[in-house]
Amino acid sequence: MRFMGVDGRVVDTAEAVVSVMDHGLLYGMGLFETFRTYRGEPFLLERHLTRLAESCSLLGITYKPDPEYIQGWITRLLLANDLEDAYVRYTVTAGVEALGLPAGDYMNPSELLYVKSLPVLSPALYKQGKALQLLLTPRNTPETSVRLKSLHYMNNIMAKRELQRYPEAVRLQAEGCMLTENGELAEGIVSNIFFIKDGKLYTPDIGTGILPGITRAKVLELAQQLSIPTEEGRYTWDTFTDADEIFTTGSVQEIMPITRLLKAEEEPVVVGNGLAGPITERLMKAYQAESRGCNEDNNL
Repeated sequence: MRFMGVDGRVVDTAEAVVSVMDHGLLYGMGLFETFRTYRGEPFLLERHLTRLAESCSLLGITYKPDPEYIQGWITRLLLANDLEDAYVRYTVTAGVEALGLPAGDYMNPSELLYVKSLPVLSPALYKQGKALQLLLTPRNTPETSVRLKSLHYMNNIMAKRELQRYPEAVRLQAEGCMLTENGELAEGIVSNIFFIKDGKLYTPDIGTGILPGITRAKVLELAQQLSIPTEEGRYTWDTFTDADEIFTTGSVQEIMPITRLLKAEEEPVVVGNGLAGPITERLMKAYQAESRGCNEDNNL
């Protein structure tokens, strides 16, 4: 993209810089949110900003979001880049401090805003689904009581590198699935994971160390509205492979059906009948109706 956002401004990408003394760079002390816009409107923005503010508080970063200001900034950046439906990444770094580990709070955070075109996905993909590759790279334990969407993303990068070592996963453009050190189902590299068995919706609980995804929470709400029973708990890969339906969630790809499970040196497992299942489709339609309808969460 030609333009980026820095501390409320829209600048040429070549001029978008942060100090080498920013503790986001030196120590990974910073957080980010990724979401998407629909007809220029960021979906579930206030929820993302609430999570961001709570995470900043845990890290001692003094930050109070202004939804109206941020939405206006996003609008200006979208216009500058001639975009309407877009991927958005909003980052808050700890800001410039002296070298060393501070005991006090960070008082002067920096804000960065990045937008880009959404990935081009065939509508057929949401019927045919994607593959999910089991990884050996375990989900690490979070640095705080709950996982933050922090700038320390090495675990995810190492998982992505492992994923590229599996030819079939590369061919199918599969998502990777991480387990905890105890072998419990955790999450995807860039997604939360759900499965359905005998009409009930299951997802790993936050205590496994997964990110408390915004889309994940929205799907659980939609399931309740649709009278679909839900459970958050601890599950194994074997339980997972016996599911009737599986899908992943994320702000950009929304609800993505999983129709193939891959494990090194084993034959692929077909999920259900190899297509998006009926409960997954109900949730997809409900999510799309809200996201494209600009529901109350968009009215800032």
